[in-house]
Amino acid sequence: MEIKRNILLNPGPATTTDTVKLAQLVPDICPREKEFADILIQMRHDLVDIVHGNRDEYSAVLFCGSGTICMDVCLNSLLPKGKKILVINNGTYSARAVEMCDYYDLPHINAQFPVDSELDLSAVERFLADNDDIYMVYSTHNETGTGLLNPVREIGALAHKYNCISVVDTISTYALLPINIKDDNIDFCMSSAQKGLMAMSGLSFIVGKTEIIEASKDFPKRSYYCNLHRQYEHFKNHGEMHFTPPVQTVYATVQAVREYFAEGEIKKFERHMRVQEAIRQGLAGLGFREVIKRQYQSGLVSAIAYPDDENWNFEKIHDYCYERGFTIYPGKISGKGTFRLCSLGAIDESDIKNFFAVFEQALVHCNISTPVKYKESTTCR
Repeated sequence: MEIKRNILLNPGPATTTDTVKLAQLVPDICPREKEFADILIQMRHDLVDIVHGNRDEYSAVLFCGSGTICMDVCLNSLLPKGKKILVINNGTYSARAVEMCDYYDLPHINAQFPVDSELDLSAVERFLADNDDIYMVYSTHNETGTGLLNPVREIGALAHKYNCISVVDTISTYALLPINIKDDNIDFCMSSAQKGLMAMSGLSFIVGKTEIIEASKDFPKRSYYCNLHRQYEHFKNHGEMHFTPPVQTVYATVQAVREYFAEGEIKKFERHMRVQEAIRQGLAGLGFREVIKRQYQSGLVSAIAYPDDENWNFEKIHDYCYERGFTIYPGKISGKGTFRLCSLGAIDESDIKNFFAVFEQALVHCNISTPVKYKESTTCR
């Protein structure tokens, strides 16, 4: 089967291999069959292994939905009565966690920090020292709106120092950056199949400490469908999801996990870094400026400031590239015109070289001079 290959430089879903796509073409099966349950059991083991967790200490729990469902599940399921959440808010996705806390009326502290610079850990500790009712410290590993990388190991160490749990949104770093769930002081992490695993949308998962999941059965119940202990218990007793799973997506994810282990954690990480370096070189060659200093970046996302050119039109540039098989993505920084190029997916540096050939043609087509220009007042990092 010949499948057109598009290069997705958006922050997910990611470019997939043909073997992952074709893994969805399987005989129809009832998801309550033991054969399918066995697949889920092995996948849950594999998801713990990817973050080097001990299967006796950590469990993976699967849910239907995008990565946001895992944020919802962790926030509403893991907060005991009379306790509160400290949300480290320095980007679009941690701001979404604050919105969820507001939605559920969860007691929380919205600890706001700059979205474009290094996190102030001393300020985080002050919040913890001044509020002994904090139970959960919630952070986002990679803020994909900007590419800012948060120091989750240090955040987790502070959480544990003050007898709190560390819950980390690793939706855009799981299976991309090397993560050791114990050494990185993470009690719960999360992701979705279409990101680092390079599979299909519709399946997400949480990896966390089993003893805390089991203790959460006595925590307030805030959601019927999105309750961590309820789903965990169904897996424990029946080996399957409580409600109908996305069957074909599961098969694609099984293949993606096989391909993850075949490539290897370090080689895969090196490939993504190779792709990011090719992106940086291509941007520099055309004069574009990134918004975040590189020492604060994850190496997975470049947020680029719009140039000061009257002919610049992101939609026209996007459409030109899209028609030729390349997808670029708008930025998410309030008050700044930006776009993003990401190094996720089954791509390599040769794809980036091909992209920049098209991207440069798009600039010429739109009468944008290169190298692109910025006013002196433009605040780029």
